[in-house]
Amino acid sequence: MTNSKLEEIGRILLEHRRFAVLGHVRPDGDALGSQLALALSLQQLGKEVRVWNEDGMLEKYSFLPRAELLTKPPSDPQDFDVAIALDTAIQNRLGTALPAVRSAKIWINIDHHLSNPGYGDVVYVDPSAPATAEIIFRLINTQGLPFNRDIAQNLYAAISTDTGSFQYPQTTAHTMEIAAELIRTGLDVGRLNQQLYENYPRRRLELLRELLRTMRFGERGRVASFTLSLKTAAELGVLPEDNEGLIDHLRAIRGVIVAVFFEELTDGKVLVSMRSKTDAADVCAICQKFGGGGHSLAAGARVAGTLAEVEQRVLREVCDKIDALKTPAAATT
Repeated sequence: MTNSKLEEIGRILLEHRRFAVLGHVRPDGDALGSQLALALSLQQLGKEVRVWNEDGMLEKYSFLPRAELLTKPPSDPQDFDVAIALDTAIQNRLGTALPAVRSAKIWINIDHHLSNPGYGDVVYVDPSAPATAEIIFRLINTQGLPFNRDIAQNLYAAISTDTGSFQYPQTTAHTMEIAAELIRTGLDVGRLNQQLYENYPRRRLELLRELLRTMRFGERGRVASFTLSLKTAAELGVLPEDNEGLIDHLRAIRGVIVAVFFEELTDGKVLVSMRSKTDAADVCAICQKFGGGGHSLAAGARVAGTLAEVEQRVLREVCDKIDALKTPAAATT
């Protein structure tokens, strides 16, 4: 994407007054941090901003600066000059935030998912960016928008979580340079990382224990999966946000190429999350067959059916893909 597109977005932000900054359902750190960072910059410009997400602010990210700004959408739709969708590959994944915008003169779509079809009036989708927050930093930096330590902390949390704490393949030297710029604002990186990665509720570990009981392997150890039923979730009293990152325990197993997490939902569907260790096993392409999308190494879909039915259908596709790779079998020890 060219900087001319960022200049167009910058002009829109300066010329209009009333904004809605929206994120996807089941938000992660990138969605929430990007929303707050852009909203805070707009507020510094004197703009009127609403920051909405179907789930509101998650407990685990409630330490982020000005977290109280991010709320669930109201039941009464509102009118805006500009609505901005961040980190949302498919527009309907805005959930209840979408109908809460009764009208908007301009829709802006800023994202880094390869599967984003380019909805909206002004679109900036950069699949090479490891996090949407990196694009928000680029926007703020190139367009001279307001920037302070609160904004920096939100961006750092967003980039860190979406890069697996700077471990994933799309992390570049430029990503590290951005992180350095954010740290120079005076961030306490040790404390921030502790809040991000060493402050989990006990129920999350109890959830992991139960998930590992369901762990199974296929394709000679190259595919790993586990499942979460509604019954187990209710018994443990877990929140949807407790699931974030648990699939990485499967991907981290030696020999595993693709990891899959199946979570039973209340609407008769199953949330399927996939992670891959190689672009050759493109999980975005697999998830698109089930109406989902994402990145080549991380993707997801919501699939209608029972937990057992969806697990069987999806794993068949995954195993067919892995079998076609003709990669060596996983080590058993």
